Amino acid sequence: MPYYHRAGSVPPKRHTQHRDPDGNLYYEELMGEEGFSSDSSLLYHRHIPSAVRAYRVWDLGDQSLVPNHPLIPRHLSTHKLFADGDPGIDAVTGRRLLLGNDDVRLAYVAADAVSPYYRNAIGDECLYIEDGRARVETVFGDLEVGDGDYVIVPRATTYRIVPHGVVRIYAIEAASHIGPARHYLSKRGQLLEHAPYCERDFRLPDGPEPVDGEDIEVHIKHRGPGGVVGTVHTLPHHPFDVVGWDGCLYPYVFNIRDFEPITGRVHQPPPVHQVFEGNNFVICNFVPRKVDYHPLAVPVPYYHSNVDSDEVMFYCGGDYEARKGSGIGQGSISLHPGGHPHGPQPGAMERSIGVDFFDELAVMVDTFRPLRLGEAVRASDDGTYAYSWEQNR
Repeated sequence: MPYYHRAGSVPPKRHTQHRDPDGNLYYEELMGEEGFSSDSSLLYHRHIPSAVRAYRVWDLGDQSLVPNHPLIPRHLSTHKLFADGDPGIDAVTGRRLLLGNDDVRLAYVAADAVSPYYRNAIGDECLYIEDGRARVETVFGDLEVGDGDYVIVPRATTYRIVPHGVVRIYAIEAASHIGPARHYLSKRGQLLEHAPYCERDFRLPDGPEPVDGEDIEVHIKHRGPGGVVGTVHTLPHHPFDVVGWDGCLYPYVFNIRDFEPITGRVHQPPPVHQVFEGNNFVICNFVPRKVDYHPLAVPVPYYHSNVDSDEVMFYCGGDYEARKGSGIGQGSISLHPGGHPHGPQPGAMERSIGVDFFDELAVMVDTFRPLRLGEAVRASDDGTYAYSWEQNR
């Protein structure tokens, strides 16, 4: 997020003395990307942010990934992973791994319990709120979030999620940084006039509001032997002891309903739906919109082969025209792997002709390396989606 922001109490000059009312120095922390060569923020703590009182292993559960072999498209029903009203699940430790590779991991959770304090030390996170409301408390301040919100959390940001009831979250965990699509940005990082959203659409943290506390546990996801592992640090003081911060690196929220769709006389390709990107993957969203207005237009997508990517669609609202008749519904995920040409289900092309508006909501992740299957795929795959294009089956 390359837009400068300032909150709370900071000194007039960086790296200079900043003292509390009793004359004690605050502790300045630089949180920056790419080894002092990219975006950063300066945070001012009451206590030394490096202090650790104890540590232990955090067992992340089954994080195994297996190849999609034999190669088939798949339909996953995420709502089957969590029973309605299943109590005591939190939005950090309760995540179930769906798909992943060395660039990105996709998980899902339905949570009603307060999460532990948490840092992802592997990469940025993009949390899509499918349903429900929550407060995301961070070292930078708090964010109130609800249906349709993307929450972008920079790598190593300490945060926790406090649900207001049950909240359903689709978690996109990068091994890199996540930001707006580059083709929407000027050389200096401003969103351009043709971008489908602008800076006014972003919501920033309220605060910070310093918090007192001792012996606070922070769960850390990081790289380790064999892949992704976890550690718990017990801190002598609360990590949310920040009195002020400024810079260009911080969590923020963007709501999918603020995305202004780009349409045309004939069908537009997925890059017009792009919202964010990371290293070797992109995030797109399909929102309610007027569709193709050429007199002979076929509004649903044409059949296409993923020559360089796997496509993952998370269906989170409305009625997705191209997938009617395939069992796709709210909370469904389709995986269309590279090497398999895919497109609308039988009959969808004819049904779409003459339609001038699609009422659909979906989040798409396209990866540029093959995705492997997590334990949640094995628990939610319907086993029949690969046959859904065969007519009269």
